[in-house]
Amino acid sequence: MPIVTRQALTGALVAVTVAGCASSCTASHRAVSAPPGAAAAAGDTAGTTVEWPVTRCGTLSGTGCAPTAKRVDLKRPAFSHPTKITNPLFPISSLNSVVLLGKVEGLPFRSETTLLPGRHTVTVDGKEIEVAVSQYTAYLDGRIDEVAIDRYAQDDDGSVWYFGEDVFDYRNGAVAITEGTWLAGRDGPPAMIMPAHPRVGDVFRAENVTGVVFEEITVKAINQTVNGPRGPITGAAIMAELHNDGATSNKVFAPGYGEFYTSNSGEVEALSLAVPTDKINEPVLAELRRVSTGAWGVLENARLGDWDAANQTLKQLQGLWAELRSRKYPPLVVEWMTRELKVLATAVTKEDVNVTSLAAVDVAQSALDLELLYRGNVEIDRFHLHAQQLRVLAAMNDPAGVRAEVATLEWIRDRLAGLLNSTQLANLDAELRALRAASDAKNVQAAADHAATAAAGIRRG
Repeated sequence: MPIVTRQALTGALVAVTVAGCASSCTASHRAVSAPPGAAAAAGDTAGTTVEWPVTRCGTLSGTGCAPTAKRVDLKRPAFSHPTKITNPLFPISSLNSVVLLGKVEGLPFRSETTLLPGRHTVTVDGKEIEVAVSQYTAYLDGRIDEVAIDRYAQDDDGSVWYFGEDVFDYRNGAVAITEGTWLAGRDGPPAMIMPAHPRVGDVFRAENVTGVVFEEITVKAINQTVNGPRGPITGAAIMAELHNDGATSNKVFAPGYGEFYTSNSGEVEALSLAVPTDKINEPVLAELRRVSTGAWGVLENARLGDWDAANQTLKQLQGLWAELRSRKYPPLVVEWMTRELKVLATAVTKEDVNVTSLAAVDVAQSALDLELLYRGNVEIDRFHLHAQQLRVLAAMNDPAGVRAEVATLEWIRDRLAGLLNSTQLANLDAELRALRAASDAKNVQAAADHAATAAAGIRRG
């Protein structure tokens, strides 16, 4: 689904690859095997004429849609500079990294949306259109839950269009479901995800492939003010989304951020930070780096059973955070860090190795989120963080947890393609293949070794 929304997904596999992925797909992509000939069919859209516009109601009942006359997405768009996406309410091509935090199904929810490097195209009616591609990765209760590879382009009028997504829904660390996968030009037309100048009453369809995906959006309010990660944000829009089952939900879109807030039946996904929108133009504070270092220190203390050292390091962490939390950091990250430090303190007091280890990783992750504000890119450190979490889960003899972290590392690899040279990527891919093999064999200790080696290799580089 567009930018940063978690979906509940059911159904059968439809495998689609991003243009150019053939030379760089990781084991996580290859593990989802398609039927013979599916790959060729996925790219063969040159002889297909796209139905345009699709005006029938795409809900399961075929009813509930707005009148066609209210829609602003019926005209075929022209794309002269499609990847220069300047629409303030959906600035996906200039958002390098976005983090959302919240609660889904009563569990902690986190998502990361990252712009992927490289040139990507989609063919519609025989014409190649260059698209910006982002990777959306969602975690539920700390484990990978969903990945979507999303494609976007802006037309000459300034409206942003959605060109499809590859969906990978995880259960127990393995891809279980891919329903919701679709590609413009092959399965249906591109879908408008944001008008150039939304007005109250405007209607458009963000997904519109009958029987596969459907979302119709109505603009309810514009020029709203919302509380953002660094203060008030003006010019936000509130929109109501009609789903294929006839249910509706409200979403907030904010300038410089895109999709900003979603709440439905007690489930909340709220934008916690985005770069470069929230970037702090200063060097990373030494105190913040010490929080990250301290979290890893507590983890090592727990592994060694040195609880005296763990207590001392914890006290230092608490003191550092007492100083840092007074700064104007994104409130959601501050809230999560404060809660995670409390969990860590309780676990250290009880000398609980497993809970201490997992809580230390959580503290390091929140510290890394704050470092993202200064550094603008923390993907190598995210790889290291998940390698550490894999080692913790291996020590707990949790094969499903290890498998989930293997998948996470494979997806992060795609974010690293623009940061590592060819030799580093080749070495990393070799370690990931060995890591996948060890995980598939349920040899969790071998998987831990390969994860540690892979993380060390790219950090040295």
